[in-house]
Amino acid sequence: MTTATVNKPAKVAINGVDVPTFVATLGVVGQSPDIAKFTFRANGEWLSGTHSRTSFSGFFGAMSEMEHKDTYSIDGDHPQVLCGGDNGATPVEMLLAGLSACITAGIGNIASIRQVKLHSVETSIEGDINLNGILGLDKTVRNGFSGVRATFKIKGDASDEVLEQIVHQSVARSAVFDVLTNGVPVTVAAIAN
Repeated sequence: MTTATVNKPAKVAINGVDVPTFVATLGVVGQSPDIAKFTFRANGEWLSGTHSRTSFSGFFGAMSEMEHKDTYSIDGDHPQVLCGGDNGATPVEMLLAGLSACITAGIGNIASIRQVKLHSVETSIEGDINLNGILGLDKTVRNGFSGVRATFKIKGDASDEVLEQIVHQSVARSAVFDVLTNGVPVTVAAIAN
């Protein structure tokens, strides 16, 4: 009887993800878990009416202060029907965008680790809100979404079952999904001059 050795092919970069570096990062974090502790920051300013701008320039991660390659910003506003100037997405739309972006990023990473070539990922996310809550007209109505529905259409070089597993694994690992479904303590300080 002879014993044959089966060599798995090395994982390669795919879907725009540097898989060898990602795998190496997982190994380093596994050896030094404190590297995985991050603090992200957003700095906002009021512009006028319901219009504001939030900027993102730096964060703490991998045990040091880091800077994005550019400072990013998002304008937020309310539409005219809600007495705003419609100069940006509403804050609740930004929340939906965060959920979409987080799960989509996970899909890209997970498919790449599994060496599944993606052709497309399309997202549709809706959130239902009754404004009687935030307008203070009905104290029995919550201020936020009463429900959120997300649909991910995914096409790639794998069976439908594997593609669906990739989406479900991404949802299970999504930080934004976790915050939305499990809540998180939030502290607010007001400083008036």
